[in-house]
Amino acid sequence: MAKKSSIEKNNRRRKLSKKYSGRRARLKAIAMDKTKPMEERFAATLKMAELPRNASATRIRNRCEITGRPRAFYRKHKLSRIALRDLGSKGLIPGLVKSSW
Repeated sequence: MAKKSSIEKNNRRRKLSKKYSGRRARLKAIAMDKTKPMEERFAATLKMAELPRNASATRIRNRCEITGRPRAFYRKHKLSRIALRDLGSKGLIPGLVKSSW
């Protein structure tokens, strides 16, 4: 089980990223547009730098929904390998059958 603080920190990052996603996308589009004047592009870059760092989507860590484990994460199920195996053995994940021989 991951530390509660790590899980909460990641949740705060998700919330901030969602809040600033529109503004960040607009500024990034201006900054990357080669047809705009250099001053305008530079100003957009500076405004983007003023946004909180945790508002960036790349700072979000994929974590297991059950345990909070950050590694061995299956995106399709939003679970770690350990939780996936446990729930699969119990038959709680539709369409997943754990093999045994």
